Amino acid sequence: MRMRRKKNLEERIENCEEYIVDLGYVHGGYDENGNELIEKKLVDYEKIFGNKNPVYLEIGCGKGQFASEFAKTHPEINLLAVEVNRNVAVLACEKAKKNELSNLRFMVIGAEKLEYFLPENSIEMIVLNHSCPFPKKRQAKRRLTHENFLNMYKRLLKDGGIIRQKTDNMHFFEFSLCEFSKCGYELLKVSLDLHNSDVEDNIVTEYEQRFTDLGQPIYYLEAKKTN
Repeated sequence: MRMRRKKNLEERIENCEEYIVDLGYVHGGYDENGNELIEKKLVDYEKIFGNKNPVYLEIGCGKGQFASEFAKTHPEINLLAVEVNRNVAVLACEKAKKNELSNLRFMVIGAEKLEYFLPENSIEMIVLNHSCPFPKKRQAKRRLTHENFLNMYKRLLKDGGIIRQKTDNMHFFEFSLCEFSKCGYELLKVSLDLHNSDVEDNIVTEYEQRFTDLGQPIYYLEAKKTN
């Protein structure tokens, strides 16, 4: 079900502008294949965070439960949280502002555009929490663990950088395992039941809690970028 547009959305987003990265987005039309042309403008991490701490990237942050909890728990790490839906992103931004989290910033943009704004070899870790599984076969390229995305993540990650994925969807998880292997990542951890595993420091998201309460397992993996 699509979320209704938030009341006073633009005003609420403006009130959180210090938490939203200004991408200076420039739309340049479309190429002959219908792909959007965007002017490349790389983010300066030191400028937006005010320090040189390691940068983690969460793609698809939703209402920001994970992002805010992670930022509070790890003040020594800068977290960039990405959410394409402005209607949802504003809730995450307001949560960060309420908690005065200086090491958390948001990018309101689709994941497929990240390379236009993030420097290569600059991210320590990418977090994928309960991404949309896009279950239909024709939708495979939209999955955030499709090889097209995984190859892009390789360019963004530092050498030895890590991707962490959680999902409640078994078929999506099986697809992801195959894609990570195909793209040459080293699988460090694989769990078919996260909450009954030895994985530490798991931050439970709103979505995750819903499925856990129903007794459904959460699937988890850690994959490492290899040369």
